[in-house]
Amino acid sequence: MRLTGTAQRLTIIVGDSTHWHHRPLFTEIVHRAHEAGLAGATVLHGVEGFGATSRIHTSRILSLSEDLPVVIIIIDSHERIADFLPQLDELVGEGLVILDDCEVIRYVGTKPDGTGGGHSPVDTVRHGTSGPDR
Repeated sequence: MRLTGTAQRLTIIVGDSTHWHHRPLFTEIVHRAHEAGLAGATVLHGVEGFGATSRIHTSRILSLSEDLPVVIIIIDSHERIADFLPQLDELVGEGLVILDDCEVIRYVGTKPDGTGGGHSPVDTVRHGTSGPDR
């Protein structure tokens, strides 16, 4: 898949204790994005934050570390992101969903065999490797 030029960034912020049918919500969103053929998704685990409830959640206080923020970032074309949004309506009951335009400068991956272009169904972290996907 080639993705260059103008694109759209979909950012979803939810609590890490939020689940969808006994599975972490962020995992469900990433797997659905993959099944939908979107260009990619990244999950970032926050160490502190607050949202609509105005309650601060932080990893520094043990009693409040149970619902830390998780940020899921997905980037693809405007059309593909628009097609994916109805799934988020189903999944995200509490949280924040943001759309903004972005410019893709470089989007390059490797095939599972290590040659250029493509992606594997489920990438795994390999010891001794680095890069934006790992």
